[in-house]
Amino acid sequence: MTIAVDFDGTIVEHRYPAIGKERPFAVATLRQLQRDMPDLHLILWTVREGELLEQAVAWCAERGLEFYAVNSNYPEELPSPSAGNQGCRKVTADIYIDDRNLDGLPEWTEIYRRVRGEHINAPTESRHSFISRLFTRIPVKKDNIYE
Repeated sequence: MTIAVDFDGTIVEHRYPAIGKERPFAVATLRQLQRDMPDLHLILWTVREGELLEQAVAWCAERGLEFYAVNSNYPEELPSPSAGNQGCRKVTADIYIDDRNLDGLPEWTEIYRRVRGEHINAPTESRHSFISRLFTRIPVKKDNIYE
């Protein structure tokens, strides 16, 4: 399995170009996934480049979080001159973890459960989507009884 994970706003609070504080359980969850899933390929997928990217990779490494690849599909992928000498900007993954997801970023404990298949598509009370709320039947009070 391959997981692409964003840095700013996902692993750390969004303070770009500075590095924000770690989001609770982000690094611990990713490291636990790596331990529990030996074949996991974890890709750091971020808008950062150059020195800012090096700082993010170093920040993660200082906390014991290593990546299979950074802004690329595999470690040996070379930057492309046609892409401004950057790595691949669209990585291929089975799962993308990003604070810009349609429903936002779940708590890291929830991310762990979903990746491990322990909690699939079961929304919590506070995370009902707009569509599900739109089509949910609203109780109507009739003769002091809700129908």
